[in-house]
Amino acid sequence: MKRKVIAALLCTSMAITMMAGCGSNKKTGADNTGDTTKTETSGEEGNADAETETGTTEKKASGEMLTEFTEVPSDVDTEQTLRYAQGADPRGLDPAMIDDGESSKPICQMYEGLLKYGDSNTEVEACLAESWEVSEDGLTYTFKLREGVKFHDGTDFNAEAVKYNVDRQTVNKTEDMLYADFVYGDVTECNVVDDYTVEFKLGKKSTPFLNNLAMSLGAPMVSPTACDAANGNLNEAPCGTGPYKFVRWNKNEAVVMERNEDYWGEKGVAKEIIFSTIPDNSARVVALTNGEVDIIDGIDATVVDQITSAGCLLYQAEGMNINYMAYNTQRITDPEIRKALNEAVNVPELVESIYKGYATQATTILPTFMPGYSADVKQTEYNPEESKKVLEEKGITELKMMAYTNPRPYNTATGQTLAEALQGYFDKVGVKVSIDSYDWTTYKEKLGAGDYDMCLYGWIGDNGDPDNFMYLLTHEDPAMNVALYRDDEYNTMLSEAASMENGDERNGAYGKMEQKIADENVWLPISHQQNLSGYVSNVQNFIAHPTGNVFLSKTYKN
Repeated sequence: MKRKVIAALLCTSMAITMMAGCGSNKKTGADNTGDTTKTETSGEEGNADAETETGTTEKKASGEMLTEFTEVPSDVDTEQTLRYAQGADPRGLDPAMIDDGESSKPICQMYEGLLKYGDSNTEVEACLAESWEVSEDGLTYTFKLREGVKFHDGTDFNAEAVKYNVDRQTVNKTEDMLYADFVYGDVTECNVVDDYTVEFKLGKKSTPFLNNLAMSLGAPMVSPTACDAANGNLNEAPCGTGPYKFVRWNKNEAVVMERNEDYWGEKGVAKEIIFSTIPDNSARVVALTNGEVDIIDGIDATVVDQITSAGCLLYQAEGMNINYMAYNTQRITDPEIRKALNEAVNVPELVESIYKGYATQATTILPTFMPGYSADVKQTEYNPEESKKVLEEKGITELKMMAYTNPRPYNTATGQTLAEALQGYFDKVGVKVSIDSYDWTTYKEKLGAGDYDMCLYGWIGDNGDPDNFMYLLTHEDPAMNVALYRDDEYNTMLSEAASMENGDERNGAYGKMEQKIADENVWLPISHQQNLSGYVSNVQNFIAHPTGNVFLSKTYKN
């Protein structure tokens, strides 16, 4: 990438390998630029050929993995339709009102925020804001906005529109706005300076703030006119500034969008993009190999050979995610019981048996390539004899687990498969675990009731900053903080770490938080799933972003 990389964002320049594919592309690089006092992006800085500290792109089979979008040939068919299939239906199409990846992917095509990420990393770049300045005390951010941009309904994008979006999730926040605190939690004011200048006032220094403004949920700008007309909820009537605009949503079937011919930037290549919902892994693979769809996600180890033997290609990259089992700490209040339950599970064996090399054991909440990761964090070790002894002493014989039935980006084997494997481990130490399983939409609704002793969940990093992962354990919403963990000491530690400058001190602070959660056995960290996508061989310019999103405006078929 020909752009400068902020030090905090070094984490997502990851090693990526391709199982089969075509093309020749550059490696992506990173440097350590600690100055956040003033940032202006021209899109022409940095060394596109530099190798990262965390890995380099490797050639494998017949091609090389894309790390940046290439120039689109002038003779490409621009009347084509691009079809993408995922494992669950979106929960909604309003970026302020949802929190799941299946919603986020179509949202990324229709909406934009003040900032955006690099093609294959979480380097912050200009988008609807052309440049920005940060005051010396780190409490005031001033953004110069791009002029001449319109929302899909013709409404002007300007400073008043930005203020509307921020106030919507701060002053007028509703309980459905799960990402509001992630993005705007430290914002005390959003002020219009002039038509194309907006100012944010923060209550305390926030190192992740710029990263947060590039996230695909919470941060994207919606049309104030359209939002008011829809009574504040655009879940079924999305209206942003992005390269594609909404056509229709056939529930449990597909979201259809068309190219925005009035887009302010480089127009999308394909005339139409369709996000199809195909819950079953095998059916999704068949749809790909039969040519019914062009790209699929949610792939597990059992279908890789089927995809590649059919001449389709596999996109394979390290995942910025965590797959875990959480204890309901309001029910299982005794840390010794939670420790004994964790001792019952042979995590390395579990990960290898289910994911067959396409996921790695999670030794901490954070992936190993992220700032804040510490190899010194010690999780509870497998010890079935001690587990059985303690659980018998504590009188624990029956527990209730909740699981989801569909694949997730952090668990491609489905929650049901993982739950049954865990059930087997608990059975060996004398604990009968019943499993209540639901489709993803129902599962999210059921989580809010807290009727479980343990549940399966996961997280995909939104912005490359450790705060985005560790904040889950302070979130007030039970559908996010599924452990229902409440701890004032942890909350203070997290707040202090978010205000620290990037570097060893901040990394160490996150390591201490990780150890605290491990000592209290709030979660059973299980694995970090690789990002796996399949696509037909004539698809060009496809990148699966570390955040779990896809940006398809430059993707096309030969």
